[in-house]
Amino acid sequence: MMTVSGLHPGLTIGAVLGGAIFGDHGSPISDSTIISSMAAATDHIDHVRTQLPYALSVAAICLVLYTILGLIL
Repeated sequence: MMTVSGLHPGLTIGAVLGGAIFGDHGSPISDSTIISSMAAATDHIDHVRTQLPYALSVAAICLVLYTILGLIL
């Protein structure tokens, strides 16, 4: 099933939600990032630096998979 714009709705919703979660984990001004670093009693920027490799690796995997699925579907 495709939308009027020709995009697969499941992939579109997944990409939007995935991007929002990536922004939440990778942004130093995100409320959950600030609260997590405060709760763990760690330096805020150190917490962002430790979260960023995980967020970027998942984003890279998603980019590859979305590209493949976009070409197949």
